[in-house]
Amino acid sequence: MPGDDVLQDRMTTRAVPVAVVAGLFIASLAMRPQILAIGPLLPLIRVDLGLPAGVAGLLTTIPVLCMGLFAPVGPRLAARFGASTAFVLCLVTVVVLGVLRAVAPSVPLLMLATFGIGVGIGSAGAIPSMIVAKRIPTRPALGTGAYAGGIVAGSTLASGLAVPLAVGDDWRRALIVISLASIVCVVAWLVLVGARRSDRVAGAVALRLPWSDGTGWLLVAVFGLQSVLFYGIVSWLPNAFVERGWDEASAGALIGVFNGVGLITTIGLPIVADRLGSRRTQLLVASAVAVVALIAVIAAPDLAFLWVSILGLALGAVFPLVLTLPLDVTDDPSRVGSVAALMLLGGYILSSIGPVVLGAARDITGDFGASLWLLVALAVVLVASCFTLSPERLRRGIHREAVA
Repeated sequence: MPGDDVLQDRMTTRAVPVAVVAGLFIASLAMRPQILAIGPLLPLIRVDLGLPAGVAGLLTTIPVLCMGLFAPVGPRLAARFGASTAFVLCLVTVVVLGVLRAVAPSVPLLMLATFGIGVGIGSAGAIPSMIVAKRIPTRPALGTGAYAGGIVAGSTLASGLAVPLAVGDDWRRALIVISLASIVCVVAWLVLVGARRSDRVAGAVALRLPWSDGTGWLLVAVFGLQSVLFYGIVSWLPNAFVERGWDEASAGALIGVFNGVGLITTIGLPIVADRLGSRRTQLLVASAVAVVALIAVIAAPDLAFLWVSILGLALGAVFPLVLTLPLDVTDDPSRVGSVAALMLLGGYILSSIGPVVLGAARDITGDFGASLWLLVALAVVLVASCFTLSPERLRRGIHREAVA
């Protein structure tokens, strides 16, 4: 679309700080393993601790809810300690509590440590956007793509290695190894970027969320919809194909392909996104491809691996692009933090509800057909929401009076 690129007026010849980009990627590898490793280990945890399925499910539900509920804490920490230092504090919290959870002698302590991990991950959520706004202002998609790629790569590694690391069915060993490995991520951040108080942001703005601004809530809707699609697919697509007669291993492999292929666009697209059309055009193309791929999964299930690969590429592109939106509506690092916090707060609460609704649809109808078509409908709504992200709306940004 001619004249659509909201970012061209910000592009300059300033060199990209490679150390910051690399630091964001490596540090973000530690942002999700404590959540994603639990799923494959749940059967071992349940047997060892005698947990019912509902209680065991809290080990994944609690952190996801915390990722939304505690997102506003990040800008407050950044205002007090500086964004780089605040990010380190959150990562250290996740690592320490990850080790404590692995050795927790009782279920209540296990849950308490899980809650603390969720607080650390949730509090860290909005901080990378603030760092990008301050340290990589001319290449926002590259910066957000770095930590989005780290998140997806860490998730993929954790889910794939959790069971092999549990030698002798020892789930505690797996969680300890994952937690200790995360120390490398913290050290890499300190070496590459450091923890500086000089990057503190304006506290008064950082402490407020744009509750009354329509653009802020539009970002909540877009982030929430893509999150619901992701968690809905990860939660229920294998079950849908088992119901169609696939064996568990083949059905589970669909998610491995979905995540693995998605990593290509999550890392690759942000490298060129700041110079490739407008944000709206990028999101529209990716979300429209997701709609087509989901319909193909339903209409031609025998080619599911092909369609899931395309779906992974599409949603793998949407994720880093959506994370860039707070930087598109404002250049002020403190406002970026407040907008990102609102987006994550509302978006992750929506995403935690999505798998439940999709599961209920299956219970009501008796098969996963309705659930899959519901995913298609949500993807269509995502396309419509992305269409409203006009360059004019993004340039207009978040009004000062709305940040209150």
